[in-house]
Amino acid sequence: MLKDYKNSCYNKLVANDKSSSEQIDVIIRKFTDWRGEKLAQLRALIKQADPEVIEEVKWKKPSNPDGIPVWYHDGIICTGETYKNHLRLTFANGASLKDPESLFNTYRAIVIHEGDKIKEEAFKDLIRAAVEFNRNDKNKLKPSED
Repeated sequence: MLKDYKNSCYNKLVANDKSSSEQIDVIIRKFTDWRGEKLAQLRALIKQADPEVIEEVKWKKPSNPDGIPVWYHDGIICTGETYKNHLRLTFANGASLKDPESLFNTYRAIVIHEGDKIKEEAFKDLIRAAVEFNRNDKNKLKPSED
C-alpha cells in the first residue's frame, strides 16, 4: 500500500512538465504573505548577481510536493527553503565563504523573518563569492540532467 502511494506521488511529480523556473514561480505564488514577496526578491537578487545562474527544484516528497528551489553555477550556490515563520537560504559552501557583512545568522545560512531587511549589495556579493568558490572547487555538485 505504501509503495503504491509513493509510486502515485512520484508519477504526479514526473507528469509535471513545467520548467524549474516555472515551478519556482508556482512556489513563490503559493505564498500570498511576506514569504512569497521576500523569496521573489531574493531570487531576483540572485539573478542580478549571477545572470548565468541555473534554477532547479529538488527534494520533492509527499510532505513537500513542490520541492525546494536550488540555484546552481558550477555547483550549488544555495537553496531557498520556506517555513511557517521564516525563510532560510542555505549555502552549500557557506562555511568556506567570507561574510564581511555578517549575513549568515546561523551555520551556513541566512534565516529571514517577517520585516527583516536584506543588505542587497552584500547579498549579491555573497552570491558572487559562492559562484567563485564553486568555480575553484574540484568536488562540485552539478545540476541533474533533465
